[in-house]
Amino acid sequence: MSFFFRQTGALGYWVSDRIDTPHCFSTRLGGVSEGNLASLNLGWRRGDREENVRENLRRLGAAVGFVPEDIVESRQIHSTLVERVGRADRDSFHRGLSRERDGLVTDEPGVALTAYGADCPTILLYDPEHRAAAAVHAGWRGTAAGIAARAVETLTAEYGTRPGAIQAAIGPCIGRCCFETHREVPDAMLAALGTDAMEAIDTPDGPPPYGAEAKFHVDLKLVNTLWLRRTGVTDIDVCPDCTCCREDRYWSYRRTGNRRGSQAAIIVLK
Repeated sequence: MSFFFRQTGALGYWVSDRIDTPHCFSTRLGGVSEGNLASLNLGWRRGDREENVRENLRRLGAAVGFVPEDIVESRQIHSTLVERVGRADRDSFHRGLSRERDGLVTDEPGVALTAYGADCPTILLYDPEHRAAAAVHAGWRGTAAGIAARAVETLTAEYGTRPGAIQAAIGPCIGRCCFETHREVPDAMLAALGTDAMEAIDTPDGPPPYGAEAKFHVDLKLVNTLWLRRTGVTDIDVCPDCTCCREDRYWSYRRTGNRRGSQAAIIVLK
């Protein structure tokens, strides 16, 4: 594991030494937002004051290497849609929220690709050969449908990326320990990945068949890792933290519902 937790004063965020360009996976630590949004809320639609979100982005960007005006984002809809963006899309803020996508790719310097999460996995990809990058939001539906693989395919189609050259990092998200679900979720993983998905699923006690009320635990980090491996990506780093377990460090939709802020994964080419 080569994830490192960096702390500058109260500001805390994760980086992976596998990725050779400025990036981060944020936490809730070190911002100016208050109440249930305390304190590094990066989400524009969480009911926060706009000046708070901009200041939070400014603080994080000063540490990582971007300015708020570099941000390119999208309205995340739990899809497998991945879009190429560039400098013309920067400073999108609310404008960017009309772009319904869950993955963004670029090869243009100074573009800070952003994916939001509060339990859903976020994934950053970097191609050092062609200097291209991707930021991905992978909710369970997107995870099952293979948005991680779609992002790799888009990098290859747009920039000639070799999957074997990609540096990948999967950020903090809800862990296998806390992602308890009915069979809809494991069934979707099995339908997509076949028996390979079994290693990411904890089944209820007792033999099958399982009833409608049976509960399963699913490892979303591992499912996304399986998708990346299928495309030929081998350099994959995985953050150990569970967002639901660590109330001191993250917001979690599973834990508090919509009374929460948003973390973000951000990657920028220099």
